Amino acid sequence: MNRSSTSRSRSFDGQTVVVTGASAGVGRAVALAFARAGARVAALARGAEALDALRREPEAAHGRLLALPVDVADAAAVEAAAARVEAELGPIDVWVNNAMVTIFAPLQRISPAEFRRATEITYLGTVHGTMAALSRMRPRRQGAIIQVGSALSYRAIPLQSVYCGAKFAIRGFTDAVRVELMHEKAGISLTMVQLSAFNTPQFDWALSRMPRRAQPVPPIFQPEVAARAIVWAARRRPRELVVGWPALKAIWAAKLAPHLADRLLARMGYDSQMTAEPEAPQRPHNLERPVAGLHRTHGRFDAQARPASAQAWLATHGAWVGGAAVAVVLLLGLAGWWLGSLV
Repeated sequence: MNRSSTSRSRSFDGQTVVVTGASAGVGRAVALAFARAGARVAALARGAEALDALRREPEAAHGRLLALPVDVADAAAVEAAAARVEAELGPIDVWVNNAMVTIFAPLQRISPAEFRRATEITYLGTVHGTMAALSRMRPRRQGAIIQVGSALSYRAIPLQSVYCGAKFAIRGFTDAVRVELMHEKAGISLTMVQLSAFNTPQFDWALSRMPRRAQPVPPIFQPEVAARAIVWAARRRPRELVVGWPALKAIWAAKLAPHLADRLLARMGYDSQMTAEPEAPQRPHNLERPVAGLHRTHGRFDAQARPASAQAWLATHGAWVGGAAVAVVLLLGLAGWWLGSLV
């Protein structure tokens, strides 16, 4: 990826960025953030109507936004979309795999066909996107691929076996492919961004067989927090980036005290994913096709969602913070030396 000499706000001028699952939630916020940074953005999602609305967002005018209706479960469709992106926008510099669907239900209430469909979109969609991106980045020996992950790729929770299984699979797939790229000296970075709970519309349109309405496990963050982190990751290319203290806590709990975490989740993991409101029977869900009218960046939790994360800020400004600390120590040392020379 070529570095831009312009300001950070326009740091992706002239670059082409693909974002899957771009019609709502985190994906929508990411697409708009890259457009604001000057990139030519290809927004991929299943819903043509939602993508048309995305194109009308003011931020989309900062770059050029190409909207492509694509089901990422279809490998041939993803490959065709990638070819069209390069034909219309130019060589792909950054590919963000974000598309997902989930099911809120205990395993015994999920059919094999439902489990397969959700896995095809969330896991195989990431595989298909990575393959399409790499086939174009490899000959040029440059590019960045970002996998949008979750704390649930380390610490699985009840009622989300479909989503957790897919995110664990994405982490294993990503780690394997990253090493292959290192072995090849391919010049391509592969980053996984592990998210906390975010205020997105998925809790209004995901298939749910819980008795009460689904909610993200608090504390909740706004999608723009994730978008800023993902844009930073595309620029700086870390191996992994954790966004939000809850994700960091869950990941380390899974590593250090998995049995304790199991017991806590058995006791608290059900109620923490539900509000007090009853679930509407037979409401539309997005497992097979998009749900009209709900594609937006934020979900229904604006009153509870946080617009910033101190942990994410520190994670993305660590070098600056460390440098500032060193500078302060040096200045204090010089001041002490100067005062001592006056005595």
